[in-house]
Amino acid sequence: MNPMRREPLKRSYRLELWFNEIHREHHGITVRIEKTLFSGESPYQRVDVFETVPFGRMLTLDGVVMTTELDEFIYHEMLAHVPLFTHPQPQDILIIGGGDGGSVREARKHSSLRHIRLVEIDEMVLQASREHLPTLSRDLDASNVEITIQDGIEFVKDKGASYDVVLIDSSDPYGPGVGLFEAPFYQDVFKLLRDDGILVVQSESAMAQLDLVKSVCQKLGAIFPIVRVYLATVPTYPLSLWSFTLASKRWDPLRDFSTERARGSGIQTRYYNSEIHQSAFVLPNFVREGLEA
Repeated sequence: MNPMRREPLKRSYRLELWFNEIHREHHGITVRIEKTLFSGESPYQRVDVFETVPFGRMLTLDGVVMTTELDEFIYHEMLAHVPLFTHPQPQDILIIGGGDGGSVREARKHSSLRHIRLVEIDEMVLQASREHLPTLSRDLDASNVEITIQDGIEFVKDKGASYDVVLIDSSDPYGPGVGLFEAPFYQDVFKLLRDDGILVVQSESAMAQLDLVKSVCQKLGAIFPIVRVYLATVPTYPLSLWSFTLASKRWDPLRDFSTERARGSGIQTRYYNSEIHQSAFVLPNFVREGLEA
């Protein structure tokens, strides 16, 4: 055998699909995709559902992660249970956005609720979630849930109904979500709320978008007498430390929160509990200083 001749190397190849979301110029999230379950273009945005490793099924809008099966419970429990355990007797609630159904699922755990109205601008999000995210969407067709396909900004201009709690489960402040972060929208929500009503908005990343969190607080503070920011860690969101802003006409989420009521409710959660409720409002110094600047 010619010593200069070498046998070709045997190599195995695996073609892989990776999803990349760029949060800022120098950071983002990369997830390996096992397969695409749903992909469509609605009049408002591109909607995709992927089977991923290791986050399970993942919903994205215009290439931005909205929710994943691995960590969605953190976001949805904190968005829903903090205001619903702050208000002493919530009966009617409004959810703007949230077409994946996670917020509806968590809200329905409260036995005092008699009616939940979900207002989602994009029917394709509902369609994709019903087909491919059953763990989130399972309560969308419950008897006390009413779904309206409409722009939430336009919906709240109709003062024909009133609510105890309003949840803004919106996408980021781009495209269809821009107006959900503006003062005129908050003013319309204020008018929809009853005299002791509570509004909670998802207010983006406390690390990557602290100026936006501050802007939301200032706008709400000009309308509501009580405004408080609270935090949770959601691994698939930009830099993980996610903020929520609660604005209330009467009830304070710390002063008026009943630990006994939360503990005795029998509601099953994976992240939220009475201690988390209280500690979530303890802000790191950099967040506190950024909001006070």
